[in-house]
This record gives sequence, structure tokens and C-alpha cells, in this order.
Amino acid sequence: MSEGTKDKSIFIGTGVVFKGSINAPDQAIISGSVEGELVARDVLIGAAGVVSGNTQADFIEVKGELNQSVVTKNVLIVRSTGKVNGDVTYGELEIERGGKIKGTLNQV
Repeated sequence: MSEGTKDKSIFIGTGVVFKGSINAPDQAIISGSVEGELVARDVLIGAAGVVSGNTQADFIEVKGELNQSVVTKNVLIVRSTGKVNGDVTYGELEIERGGKIKGTLNQV
């Protein structure tokens, strides 16, 4: 029995509110709302997605909103519709025109 990426990923759909801790070995795709700790290899926050809490991943892409403490070992990409608020620790940072970051930035 083989396990595909989708078996180790989580998707929070539009309108869904999740409160608590998420630890996904692969991807966490957020189109709804997450309040709490989020740990995954890749975190993808859609345009309607909001994450409030400590977020840790190798790769993070933000089209929606990411709040509080953010740690990415590799890349943080803030798309034109994205907003990041809080303490951010990153390896590499990319911000598209229109993307917003407010808070403390620390490069690894």
C-alpha cells in the first residue's frame, strides 16, 4: 500500500473554522480559518484563508492572511493579495507588489 502526498496533507475549505493544532507531514492548504499552531512541510494560504497562531514550515505561500509567529526554513512568498502580521523568521523572502508584511523580520 503506497501513501501519496494527499494522504499526508490537510485542506481547510472556505467557510471552515478550525481551532487547535495541526501537524501535517506534507501540505496544509488553508482556504478557511485556522486559529492555533500550524506545522507542515508546505503551507499554502488561499486568498480567503486566515491563519492566526504559530506557523512553521519549510515553504509558505500567502495569498490571504497570516498572523502571529511565522518560521520558515526556506522560502516565504507573500503574493499581491497576501498580508503577514507578526514575528517572521525566514530563509528567503519574496513579496509581490501589493503584498504586505507588518512586524519583525529575521533572516535565518
